[in-house]
Amino acid sequence: IPAAPKQATMPPLLQKAMASLDSHAAYIGQRDRIGLVDFSLPSREPRFQLVDVASGKVERTLLVAHGKGSDLANTGFVQRFSNEPGSDASSQGAYCTAGRYYGKHGPSQRLIGLDPTNNAALERAIVIHAASYVDPGVADVHGRIGRSWGCFALNDADIAGAMDWLGEGRMIYADKLA
Repeated sequence: IPAAPKQATMPPLLQKAMASLDSHAAYIGQRDRIGLVDFSLPSREPRFQLVDVASGKVERTLLVAHGKGSDLANTGFVQRFSNEPGSDASSQGAYCTAGRYYGKHGPSQRLIGLDPTNNAALERAIVIHAASYVDPGVADVHGRIGRSWGCFALNDADIAGAMDWLGEGRMIYADKLA
């Protein structure tokens, strides 16, 4: 197995994610790949990265929604995070991918929040799911994609591949650099 990339060559958010992967090693059964969500970027840009941990290579980058409670003015930028039930906001930190199910948004995957900033994810039903408002055409017309209620909503065409790539027991790390 190739060695993990050196910290100095990694972007700062990936460095934070790798440190989180190490600190949550007891809860993350599969450490070969992660999802990395850079909420520093506007929603019109692909910002959900599927990363091979050994090489540090980004295999794919996808559009992903943030919660409407994180962007009350609907600017396309995350303004705040919250872990509070009913906030409809995105939460920052490490998540462990859990079981899949078929819900009102079709194929979906539960997430377990591993940090104090997102440990209500199961209670809040923060999951990965598809949404029609996560679409490049919406971004082209409105300059942003739609917002979720705090879930990681992906494009309909990307959901199956992303869930297959992540599987169960892998980490998703979501944050925003200052």
